[in-house]
Amino acid sequence: MSDVAAIDKLVEKHKSLKAEIAKIIIGQDQVINEILISVFSGGHALLVGVPGLAKTLMVNTIAQTLGLDFKRIQFTPDLMPSDILGSEILDENRKFKFIKGPVFGNIILADEINRTPPKTQAALLEAMQERVVTVAGQRYPLSLPYFVLATQNPIEQEGTYPLPEAQLDRFMFAINLEYPTYQEEVSVVKATTSNHNPSVSALFNAQEIIDFQQLIRRIPVADNVIEYAVTLVGKTRPKSSEAAQIVKDYIDWGAGPRASQNLILGAKTHAAVNGKYSPDIEDVQAVAIGILRHRLIKNYKAEAEGLSIEEIIRSLF
Repeated sequence: MSDVAAIDKLVEKHKSLKAEIAKIIIGQDQVINEILISVFSGGHALLVGVPGLAKTLMVNTIAQTLGLDFKRIQFTPDLMPSDILGSEILDENRKFKFIKGPVFGNIILADEINRTPPKTQAALLEAMQERVVTVAGQRYPLSLPYFVLATQNPIEQEGTYPLPEAQLDRFMFAINLEYPTYQEEVSVVKATTSNHNPSVSALFNAQEIIDFQQLIRRIPVADNVIEYAVTLVGKTRPKSSEAAQIVKDYIDWGAGPRASQNLILGAKTHAAVNGKYSPDIEDVQAVAIGILRHRLIKNYKAEAEGLSIEEIIRSLF
């Protein structure tokens, strides 16, 4: 199959996928779009939202429709690295045997990742970056596709361990979940308080997703689009010569090169699922907020003046 035909097929399957997810998840269109862009780009995503916005249900539903193995890890202050990676035990023949932990799945929901100490957060990091797990000096490869969706609540800061910048940078997207609109909330309450129990079917399998991820990598990108993405990221660095004035005034720290890579991968995927065979500058802008949001650090002046990170990013377009 040619790449053009493969992109056309991806557009069709993406439409069916969204219709399937909509059987269970009402609204949250932008959130689902960004999660799916992460999946097809081969990146990870961080979901930030108050409790009760159906984050776990959403991830579970997406995993089912993608036909992938789903595991959920509830992060707590006493969680140890071995609780998520697995551990070695002595079997009946007095030989060491490795028992896999919940990190061995295709889609891992790391629930409330900021509730657990840095040691355990770091254990998940190797899995995210290298797609392998090292236990007692042995390396165990993870099955592909491999995708971590972490959630954190923005309001409960008691007893939390905020993710360090280097760790935040491993997430392709930081996705903010907003409260539903009045109409959406009415629909949610109707759907969840009756005996209506919809189910979703798997529209993909693991190999198809890997094939689509490879297809995204093959999509050609014009030099001016790559230059636009790199310039946009350069503008976020307050100490660089390209820095915009608003960045010099309100940002302490800008985005690194991983942001430029993610902008191009995200733009390719955004173009492909919308039926375009090559991304343009609009595709870069469409994914820029989710990709840059967690990579810029505001200074106290921005906080004092109530300037949001999204407003700063939009002004750079």
